[in-house]
Amino acid sequence: MSTESELSPVAAVVVLAAGGGTRMKSTKSKLLHEVAGKSMLSFAVSSAAALNPAHLVVVVGHLRDQVEAHLEKLSESVTTAVQDEQLGTGHAVGCGLAGLGDLDGDVVVTYADVPMLTGDTLRQLVAVHRAHHNSVTVLTAEVDDPTGYGRVLRDGEAIIGIVEHKDADDQQRGIREINSGIYVFDAATLREGLASLTTDNAQGEQYLTDVLHYAHSQARRVGAHLIDDVWQTEGVNDRVQLARMNAEMNRRIRDAWMLKGVSMVDPNTTWIDVDVDLAPDVLLHPGVILQGATSIGEGAVIGPDTTLMDVEVGPGAEVIRTHGSFAVIGEGAQVGPFSYLRPGTILGRKGKIGAFVETKNAQIADGAKVPHLAYCGDAFVDEGANIGAGTIFANYDGVNKSTSHVGRNAFVGSNSVLVSPVDIGAGAIVAAGSTVTDDVPAGALGIARGKQRNVEGYIPNRRPGSKWAAAAAESDGSIHPAVAESRQKKA
Repeated sequence: MSTESELSPVAAVVVLAAGGGTRMKSTKSKLLHEVAGKSMLSFAVSSAAALNPAHLVVVVGHLRDQVEAHLEKLSESVTTAVQDEQLGTGHAVGCGLAGLGDLDGDVVVTYADVPMLTGDTLRQLVAVHRAHHNSVTVLTAEVDDPTGYGRVLRDGEAIIGIVEHKDADDQQRGIREINSGIYVFDAATLREGLASLTTDNAQGEQYLTDVLHYAHSQARRVGAHLIDDVWQTEGVNDRVQLARMNAEMNRRIRDAWMLKGVSMVDPNTTWIDVDVDLAPDVLLHPGVILQGATSIGEGAVIGPDTTLMDVEVGPGAEVIRTHGSFAVIGEGAQVGPFSYLRPGTILGRKGKIGAFVETKNAQIADGAKVPHLAYCGDAFVDEGANIGAGTIFANYDGVNKSTSHVGRNAFVGSNSVLVSPVDIGAGAIVAAGSTVTDDVPAGALGIARGKQRNVEGYIPNRRPGSKWAAAAAESDGSIHPAVAESRQKKA
């Protein structure tokens, strides 16, 4: 038997994707629903591409515009064929082959709604097909409950046919080996078999399985490749099955990462997309969701209750109770709790984005800090700068978005508003409570607030008998010792 690395390309792979998917009850094509962050269709195309076929054809029908638009994003090498009427799997394959001429070699038929199917399994199927000089080889599995599946009919090692569940008798329905619907055909046998198909069955359709009967009737060898992993043969027809498929795929992804040195406090509450990358010694706390192309560096701690989509997290960083997308978090940085990192956020090495902070299109350099209760949008915050609590970068005037800059080691006092575009120079200080509309030069103190005025006797005169008046009357007018101490330090 040829090894996978020695396997020569197949003539064609036909992916059946024309079904209605009505049980999903969705305005979106069933095939665009996702498992582990990728559409079911993308899994099908990836596994088919592993065979390096001369032709990769996806047969479309229901909601074809959606499917074709998605295929354009997935691969330039994929072509489509249209099945206008749903006349059975045999008819669908015929539609897929119609534009390919007289193929010579192996033709693989698979489905677009079997996301667990791997390219390795397809390569093994083709290798078995070639090693035994089969005309047809079917991928099979044994299941505890074969209801709804076609049953594999054997005469010893030979496959003599497949009977659909609705057409099977009681004895045949007791068979546990089921047809996955995934095949390798000799191209000539497939063409002849398709030409012989009828609709004389319970469904009134052209069954692809009848090609196996044709091959057997012509004394051509029909074989099977039985796999242990039943999940690779399971399709998704409704949202219950979709949820089960996601759960199983996520379990496998989690287990694989834990075996590579990633720790998960509660794996059952951890969800990881298939394209996520995790380094050794990453620690994931409960409630972590990692989506898209997120990557987590060595020794980083994520969670609890954190969702990251397409986020790069550097080694040793800590991200707590945070939602982030299309952002970069530097080595040893701290984020959270309750932070919101919007696209374009870049946090430098050992920087900090703290509690109840929202950032957007903001470059926060090494060691810079936005510790709490702030909005930092369209901003450049240089190394070592500190943004005080309650600070707002007022970046939008209702028409235009503008950018502000805070220089190296600058300090923006609490409850300040930077009305963009403004430039705060290196080492400058913005006094707390300022509304800054002009630049603050390097090393300067910027103060932009109204002068305080105290109205003596206001409470006793305007609120007599109130709790405030009573408290004022009981006071000796002294300053709190801690305040006095702070004033001494500042003097």
